[in-house]
Amino acid sequence: MVIMMDDMGGHVEGEMYISNARNANVLGEPDFNTLDEPISETIFRDLRAVGIKFAHVLFPKEKTTLLKEWDLWGPLILCTFMAMILQGSSRVHDSNNGGPEFAQVFVIVWIGSLIVTLNSKLLGGNISFLQSVCVLGYCLLPTAIALIVCRVILMAKQTDFLFFLRLVVSMTGFAWATYASVVFLGDSQKPGRKPLAVYPIFLFYFIISWLVMSHTNT
Repeated sequence: MVIMMDDMGGHVEGEMYISNARNANVLGEPDFNTLDEPISETIFRDLRAVGIKFAHVLFPKEKTTLLKEWDLWGPLILCTFMAMILQGSSRVHDSNNGGPEFAQVFVIVWIGSLIVTLNSKLLGGNISFLQSVCVLGYCLLPTAIALIVCRVILMAKQTDFLFFLRLVVSMTGFAWATYASVVFLGDSQKPGRKPLAVYPIFLFYFIISWLVMSHTNT
């Protein structure tokens, strides 16, 4: 900033430079400006970001990926997708029982995420509320994949073997989701409090997996 002032103090001249740089070390703080870019570019960039986060859930190695630039697009997509599939599964057997189960999925996912996140914060977790909800929502991906596989299996004539196969698929999705979320959220807790933080996560994904298994019965 350059400022010039005359002796009378009434005239000011100068140049002001405003930097657009952002602190890239702040979690959740974007390091780019989206005000001047086309809408299509913004949409495709967000879709790529969601896809990258999904990939990190499938192969949970980089612990800070979901925490650095969190969003709720992935959780919303997965929650809506699972609710629609479960709703369609219910309507096959009872046309009057579709609506409540769509709402049921939303209530379990979002209220469950809020409870797990609140528990993490009460235990002294060092991540923000929405970052925790983001991780829990994205880690529903293995459970959503298990739901798709179970629906495909239901297309065949059901036998005891296929029932056992659906059970294995559901439990695999549950274990995968739990492991991925612990990888991302594990370091946010003190070592002595990790079991207290992991237990609600375990229950959260178990309930979702039970919902997948119980609502894909013939």
